[in-house]
Amino acid sequence: MTQTIAPRVRTLVLLLLAAACALLAGAGPASAHAALTGSDPRQGAVVDKAPAQVSLTFSESVSMDDDSLRVLDPKGRRVDDGRPSGTGGTTYSVKLHAGLPDGTYTVTYQVVSADSHPVAGAYTFSVGAPSETSVSVSAQAAGDGFVGGLYGVGRYVSYAAFVVLVGGAAFVLACWPRGSGVRAVQRLVVSGWLALTAATLLLLLLRGSYTGSGKLADVFDLSLLGEVLQTKSGAALVSRLLLLAAAALFIAVLFGAYDKREDEERRDLTFGLAVGGSVVAAGLAATWAMSEHASVGLQAGLAMPVDVVHLIAVATWLGGLTALLVALYRGPAQTPVPTLAVRRFSRIAFGSVVALVATGTYQSWRQLGSWTAFTDTRYGQLLLVKIGLVAVLVGIAYFSRRWTAQLAETVPAVAGQRQKERVAASGGRRDDEANATGKTTTAGKAGAAGKATAAGEAKAAGKTKAAGKASGTGKGSGGSQRAAQLARQRAAVDAARQKRQRDADPHRFGLRRSVLAEAGVAVVLLAVTTVLTQTEPGRTEEDAKAAGATSATSAAPATGAVTLDLPFDTGGQNGKGVVRVELDPARVGANDLHLYVERPDGTAFDIPEVKVALTQKAKDIGPLPVAPDHITTGHWSADGVQIPMAGDWEVAVTVRTSDIDQVTLTKNAQIG
Repeated sequence: MTQTIAPRVRTLVLLLLAAACALLAGAGPASAHAALTGSDPRQGAVVDKAPAQVSLTFSESVSMDDDSLRVLDPKGRRVDDGRPSGTGGTTYSVKLHAGLPDGTYTVTYQVVSADSHPVAGAYTFSVGAPSETSVSVSAQAAGDGFVGGLYGVGRYVSYAAFVVLVGGAAFVLACWPRGSGVRAVQRLVVSGWLALTAATLLLLLLRGSYTGSGKLADVFDLSLLGEVLQTKSGAALVSRLLLLAAAALFIAVLFGAYDKREDEERRDLTFGLAVGGSVVAAGLAATWAMSEHASVGLQAGLAMPVDVVHLIAVATWLGGLTALLVALYRGPAQTPVPTLAVRRFSRIAFGSVVALVATGTYQSWRQLGSWTAFTDTRYGQLLLVKIGLVAVLVGIAYFSRRWTAQLAETVPAVAGQRQKERVAASGGRRDDEANATGKTTTAGKAGAAGKATAAGEAKAAGKTKAAGKASGTGKGSGGSQRAAQLARQRAAVDAARQKRQRDADPHRFGLRRSVLAEAGVAVVLLAVTTVLTQTEPGRTEEDAKAAGATSATSAAPATGAVTLDLPFDTGGQNGKGVVRVELDPARVGANDLHLYVERPDGTAFDIPEVKVALTQKAKDIGPLPVAPDHITTGHWSADGVQIPMAGDWEVAVTVRTSDIDQVTLTKNAQIG
């Protein structure tokens, strides 16, 4: 039975790990957690004069350096002074060079949000009229490339190792003290410590490149590492390393002095280890809580301790489950996991689930902010997946509790049967001894001659053995090796027999399968949780969408979404002036078009004719003629002007000031 299970176990574990890797691979780089909620000039705007500065507003405070905010001209050259200044921690601005020519300018930004994640993006605005630009907006990304992928792997390993380390130690200390002497459990906990230490060091080295250039060579830049150590994330990683040193001492005592003590002495040491281990576990959890989502946003002072409780509950449940799985499959047959230990873990796991539900509900409210965010944001969708996986885990745990109860009921019967077998075996040995004694007595009554013959043979045999020992001392070492080999073979046979007896219990077999299924779902759950910590919270994403919609539809105080001023000179009398075109809301679909004609001194006047045509040369659309109606002096209007698609549109205005004097003016406008 065991031989048929092992391949299935390996296959299931490999499939679950593949699923986890697929989730991580699909996550992509870390999403922005501080969203851009406003800018001046706004995205896609066409302004008459070059602004003196560019300002960006984020949903939360960010950190910047001299290269974090750049403004590039159509040829990709910087036109800012390179010294961003902030107001209030959320709005930053950079001054521009004077006398900038007309054209399309690109604003790029790469900053680090308060919850430690890099934020990058870009947008364009135009001065005078849009133009071609050599700057690629889509190339701007944060946390991308090989370094970003490696950083994501380090984050996943650190979470998984924390769960194994804390949960495994808690399982030994609270549920199965004798498990401190089981090698498989020892290796599990120590492996968790080693993996967490290695992942923390990796994250510390990658941090500077991850939030900056993304180049692998910058990982070994000591000056960049020094800058990382001065940040909140760097301090959290260093604190984690110091706490791991204390965790190493805890592990040494747990698997050393604690394991070697008797039950009475072990109870005295349990309290001290429990207090010390709880402090170290809470400290490790706090290194995440104080540097990520919980540290910013609403009620940060309450959110951080709640996050610590949430992480410890996850580790106690899933890490303890992993330790139980290892003990059931890899533990020695002569010391199987007792039913009492399984029942203790079942109660602790139930308490952990209750804590997870309470803290998770608060975190969901804090990060989402509305019911619609569950379906309208990526964070909410991932959270729904996580909730579903937790529900599956709870369902499987229900069956594990049933197997545990049945296992407890069968233990007395199994113990009684084994006791009967031992009594029967001892009775058989006593019968054999009695038969041997009877035969010896009968032989003794045969006569003195037989005794004398036996005594002579014994003496002869003794002499032969003595002679052999005297003459063949060299064979003693070979005999001892043979005896040791036979002892090892007997031990292996006994272990195999005990393992068959242990695995023959159908209730224990069922428990092993249900725990294996729980552990498999837990692997996927941990992967989803890791991706969730790198995803922009739903509340922030909705705020950014609202701000973007407002920015896209916002208009000048009384002029519309796009305003174009076109000076004209037809060469005749009264042939000079300015025609102003206003297109509202400058989006795909129906728009309102207004034209105002003014003299150079600003007074409105009428002209014989004015016509408008819209053309998108990139898609070979148009010209689409528009015939506005005369409303009042110097004012023409057209309702329901249809624009079929977004993009860069050429607005051509034909102005006729007499029967023979006219001119056609063109200017580009960004629609959509």
